[in-house]
Formats: sequence, structure tokens, C-alpha cells
Amino acid sequence: MTVKLSSSNLSRLPANVAGPKYDRAALRPGIVHFGVGNFHRSHQAVYLDDLFNSGVGHDWALVGAGVFEGEKIGRGKLEEQDWLTTVVEQDEGHMSARVTGAMIDFLMPGDAAGIIERLADPAIKIVSLTITEGGYFIDPASGKFNPAHPDIVADAQPGATPKTVFGIILAGLLRRRDEDTVPFTVMSCDNIPHNGHVTSDGVIGLARLIDEDLASWVSSNVAFPNGMVDRITPATTDRERGILAKDFGVEDAWPVFCEPFRQWVLEDRFTDGRPPLEKVGVQFVKDVAPYELMKIRILNGGHATIAYPAGLMDIHFVHEAMQEPLVRGFLDKLEHDEIIPTVPPVPNTVLEDYYQLIEKRFSNPKIGDTVRRLCLDGSNRQPKFIIPAISDRLKARKGVAGLALESALWCRYCFGTSDSGAVIEPNDPSWDRLQATAKAAKETPAAWLAMEDIYGDVGRATTFVEAFGHALNVLWASGARATLTRYIAGKL
Repeated sequence: MTVKLSSSNLSRLPANVAGPKYDRAALRPGIVHFGVGNFHRSHQAVYLDDLFNSGVGHDWALVGAGVFEGEKIGRGKLEEQDWLTTVVEQDEGHMSARVTGAMIDFLMPGDAAGIIERLADPAIKIVSLTITEGGYFIDPASGKFNPAHPDIVADAQPGATPKTVFGIILAGLLRRRDEDTVPFTVMSCDNIPHNGHVTSDGVIGLARLIDEDLASWVSSNVAFPNGMVDRITPATTDRERGILAKDFGVEDAWPVFCEPFRQWVLEDRFTDGRPPLEKVGVQFVKDVAPYELMKIRILNGGHATIAYPAGLMDIHFVHEAMQEPLVRGFLDKLEHDEIIPTVPPVPNTVLEDYYQLIEKRFSNPKIGDTVRRLCLDGSNRQPKFIIPAISDRLKARKGVAGLALESALWCRYCFGTSDSGAVIEPNDPSWDRLQATAKAAKETPAAWLAMEDIYGDVGRATTFVEAFGHALNVLWASGARATLTRYIAGKL
């Protein structure tokens, strides 16, 4: 017998499922969040739930928002259960479930007028974002905001109804300015370098296309704090729904499964106050950059390192990839030889200890994270997680054999078949382009590096071009297993 998740059933939750300890009816909205996906619900929403459970911060409740038609599906599932989410933490020796209630509303995705009206409400003091790496209109090669993107150009037209997150945020800020209301803080919770600066560039860059005075006002009056976020959170499938019903007796249409570990390091720069999240483990710092670079290079770069060889070996789960000695050995050697040496010192942190923690987290057999998820969207992720490390190694005149092999593995993956000949289904917004380029690169490796928007100067560096070409040729001649064996032995 299972309990269907809803407000009226909170008192009937099984004894092994924790529920909110606060009166949800007494919560007041303080944050509008764009991108109500699994990561947000396992991270920011959990921190807020912890805060509310401690008896404080009840005027910082979440209101969901979105701009895409597809987000209506998730909204519908959450509406049926009164915006509640079951969060299940799992690792080898631990599994626990809790119901979080920090979200109290979810505006209809795409309803620009309704969302702007809520953003104009002085009670909303923070607008937060998890819109993925691809949602910031960044030119991959330069790392800068692209004002020529068609969606941005459309939002900048006089009288246009905004359709992008940045357009809606800017319209909300314009209302706040015109009504002489203190502007809200714009807080990115996405896993991109300097996420606050990137968000600022996007909002101000769009404003500049519309009105230079508006751009200056936003620049002078709105805070965009940088933050580092971390919690491995896979997609929800019937597998997770089934485990929740069987092991905990709860029926949730969209539960979240995640690892126990979580981290949030945030710059303490807010326009109009913030919830006291330091009470529940958020680290507030003056400069988040050292933490951010550590995480992006070692964890996200590490994910990219294991993703593509595992994909070529037809390995399904991430923990299974870590059980494969060749994949684990590749990760260990590449991290220690080429990635970790590019990471400057981090306050109160031993980088080797951090790497060992990452290795343990990747090996978690309970989390059910998939290799395909790690392989997703390489065209947006590689320029953020891997290519900057290559650039740093080249500037330091250091070897790049391992990073070149990682790039070659990505190229080989995008060819669209694994080493066994199994078809790899499209797994990138630019898949058609990547697949065509990977096919050309089989005969002419430099064709892959000629993707200027992805590789930039790195793709023209002779040392890297030669190392990449060699690695890709060996992959095609010998396959992933033999190539990794040679690399780990120092004989590639």
C-alpha cells in the first residue's frame, strides 16, 4: 500500500519518510526560480527546506518558472502533488527519503506576462536559475555572450513579448525600475565558470540592444553573485519511481534521487537581502573562483574523462564505468598528470583529498547515474570543462597527451557507433553537425579541431593538433580498450 504524495497526505507519510516540519500555508514567496529540474530540487530547494525546518526564513519560499513548452510536463506532475517533491539520498551504505515543501507555486511556463507580473512583486527578492550550460547564449569559442543569437535579437525588438529567460528577467527589472522598487538579485545556480558574470553579461548584453540607459541601470543596481554548486543528480525514470514505491511506500510522479554529498559556495552579494543559508551549510565567501575552478576541472572534467570511453565500451551506468579498470585508470592518470596541475590552490582544501572524494562519488553504485547523461551536450560542456585545461597546459608548455585523447574519444563517440558497432543515438543539440565532422575527421583528424566555435586557438596549436590526430588514429585502428591500455602504460 503506497501513499500518494499530496499536502493532505503529509500526515500519512510512512515512518521512514521525513516530511516538512513547518506550516507550508504560512510560507511566503521570496524567490522565483527558472528551470525546475532535478538538480534544482535536489540542491537549492533542499537547502531551503532545511532552513524552513529550522524555523526561520519562511518568507523565502520558491515559485517555479520556465520558458519552454516541455516544462509544462514537469509542472503538471508537481501541481498534482501540491508542488511537493520526494528526495531520496543513496550511497553504498545509506538510503533515506524526505519530502520537501519549499516550493509553493509554479507559474505556467511560457506565460511571459504572468511571470513578469510576479517578478514585479517587491516580495520577490531573488530570481535564481538552473537553465543548463546551453541556456546562456554563450559563444563557445570566446566564452562571451552572443548578442547575435536569433532568440536574443527577437527579444530585443521594440514591443516584443520576451521568450528567453534573460528577456523575461530584464522585463521584470524594467518594471521594478519604473515602479521605483528595489531590484531583485539574479542568482545563477548553474554549473558554468563564473556563472554570475555570465548571467550579468547576458542580461546586460540584451539590455544594451534595447536601451543603453537600461543597461547602465542594471549594471549599477543589480547583483549577480557567482556560485559553485555540486550534487550528482541523475534523471528520474520508472526505475526511481519503482524504488520509491517499493522501499518507502510513497507514490511520487517526479521524485529526485541523488547522492548524499552536496555543496554550495556563494558570493555574499545580494541587492535586497538573502535567506540565512549559512545556517544550513552554504559557504559564503568573497571570491568563489578558486572553488569553482577546482570543481569544474576535477569533477566536471572528470565526468567528461570517463564518459566517452565508457560510451564506446557500451557501459550503461557511471558506477559500472568506475568498475572498469581501464576507465578508472584513465581518469586517475589524466587527473594527476594534466588536470589537477592546472588547478591553483583552494582555501582550506587539499586537492588530492578532493579528487579522492570525487572518485568515491563517481563509484557510488546506488545513484543510477548514466554514462549517456555524462556524454550529453559535449558541444557546450567541452569548451567549459576540458578545453580551458588544454589551453593552460599549452601556455605552460606542458604535455597534453591525455587531454588530446579525451577530445579524440569525444570525436569518436560523435561518429555515432560504439566499438561494438552499436548505434549511439543523437546526444547533443548539434549532433548532426558533430556526426558529420566526426566522419570527416576519421580520415582528416584536423577537421574536428577546425570547429572554431568550440576549440578556438587550441584547435590551431601544433602540439595539440598532433597529439589529437595521433590519439584519434590509434582509436580507429585499435579501439578504446587498446588505446586506453597504451595510454595508462605511458606508451600512447
